Amino acid sequence: MRVVAADSGSAILNETFEPLKVVALCSIVAEPPYRNTSTQISDLLMSPANGPELIVGELRMCRRLLQSVSADVVHLDMTLGGVSVSQLSISELRNMSISLEARQRISRALPELRKLATEIEQTYKVEVLAIGKESLPVRIAELTAGAHSVIYGSAEAVKRKGMVLLGLPTLTTVAVGERHVTARSLQPGEEDVAGLAEDSERMTAKVSISEFNNPTVRGFKVLRIEPRET
Repeated sequence: MRVVAADSGSAILNETFEPLKVVALCSIVAEPPYRNTSTQISDLLMSPANGPELIVGELRMCRRLLQSVSADVVHLDMTLGGVSVSQLSISELRNMSISLEARQRISRALPELRKLATEIEQTYKVEVLAIGKESLPVRIAELTAGAHSVIYGSAEAVKRKGMVLLGLPTLTTVAVGERHVTARSLQPGEEDVAGLAEDSERMTAKVSISEFNNPTVRGFKVLRIEPRET
């Protein structure tokens, strides 16, 4: 099964490790054996964390990728048991076992989500499923967005001429190569799952990067990114 998925990854943090802005949005194609992706698109986001527009942007990103690739299904980062997004109603949402905050956020975005999902189904003949964190392709998209966030975060540090704290996705570590960044999963059973981003402008070579555990949230790592002296 060929899956298109999208997710946002990583956030700029303040000095008390609270998320300020989500950095990157990425859509990917995942195929067996579902370890990584060879087709992806990404955008610099820098939008407020937890805004309802994030999930809408992710579905738009999937639609954009479907203009150039084929797929059997779209996995959206909403953990609602794999229901069809085009058919999801407010009444169904009220009966789901999700937090009040998540319910309110999805409710605000639902009209646009249903419209986009219907357009995707009619145009590309693929269903959009609200499967969320149960989906391995969504996890690959999250890791890929995390890898791109390192590059975008490096550019931000150079622009600011100062330090940036970048919070990585849950159970993720990164490795910086000469022209690419790899974000690898630390989740048990996902040791071979990773996301890759090309650093064509070598932004990571212009900064120093150190990784450490987030002291306020277990399971999350933070990157301290500082411009190198020239």
